[in-house]
Amino acid sequence: MTAMSMNAAVRSAMEVMLERDPSVVVTGEDVGWFGGVFRCTDGLQQRFGDRRVVDAPIAEGGIVGAAIGMGVHGLRPVVEIQFADYVYPAMDQLISEAARLRHRSAGEFHAPITVRMPCGGGIHGGQTHSQSPEALFAHVCGLTTVVPSDPYDAKGLLIAAIESDDPVIFLEPKRLYSGPFDGHHDRPVVPWSEHPRGEVPDGHYTVPLGRAEVRRPGDDLTVLAYGTMVHVALAAAEATGIDAEVVDVRTIVPLDLDTIEDSVRRTGRCVVVHEATRTAGFGAELVASIQEACFHHLEAPVERVTGWDVPYPHAQEWDYFPGPERVAAAYRRALEA
Repeated sequence: MTAMSMNAAVRSAMEVMLERDPSVVVTGEDVGWFGGVFRCTDGLQQRFGDRRVVDAPIAEGGIVGAAIGMGVHGLRPVVEIQFADYVYPAMDQLISEAARLRHRSAGEFHAPITVRMPCGGGIHGGQTHSQSPEALFAHVCGLTTVVPSDPYDAKGLLIAAIESDDPVIFLEPKRLYSGPFDGHHDRPVVPWSEHPRGEVPDGHYTVPLGRAEVRRPGDDLTVLAYGTMVHVALAAAEATGIDAEVVDVRTIVPLDLDTIEDSVRRTGRCVVVHEATRTAGFGAELVASIQEACFHHLEAPVERVTGWDVPYPHAQEWDYFPGPERVAAAYRRALEA
């Protein structure tokens, strides 16, 4: 076991798989000599060579399209899109090709590609470097969508994603990358969390895709969150003294409805938290699923705490985030209803 940050855990996962499986290749913008804008691929090209860790031009559609071709011909490409905000030129390749390849070929071909991308705010990147587009991918049949919240899960889920025979969107919350401070600003990356680093096993291990994790058992209400918002939900529970059960969804699709439903049926109350904008965010799908499966067990309406329905702000970034105070207020509303 080694204590490491999330970006080190992500790098460790790729290192393990490059060493273990000669079909694994890493490609994307600045992944090679530079080591990635968040240093997630630092040193990999020097160790494994420029035929296994390949710098790509700034052409996201071409990067993903090439990766699909690699996958069809027996490779397992791990693609880095430098920011989630840059993925839109590749959406046709992801939606029309990668996600449908197994179905349209009647199982003859598949796309074993993993598309990594930093998501969310926390670096004062403004509206073109801070988006959380998980709901867009969740809507596409054939894509698995993953959002880890700690280094242990980041490594185990990424290895599981690379080993999957189908395409995986792997969203990495950038506020969790480097520990409690980002090294460039005086604001903590996760000011409400004391545990952004974690003990990570050396070598190969996996965390199963499609399985949620209860981060904090509780009886008063259920909180559903993923990524950075898991830490916010935990901090709000500690600050209020409310006995909240915090469920880390981890895999957006496929969703672990069994764990979610078991928790909500027991507590009778639920709060959903995510950083993305509210309208048509993935929280709406969670609320609908809870209403369908747990309606007769609910003691109060399901609450949502989300980002605002505005373009991501350059200023007042820390007011845009759902923070512990906003989440705590939702806990109180759920208990008072």
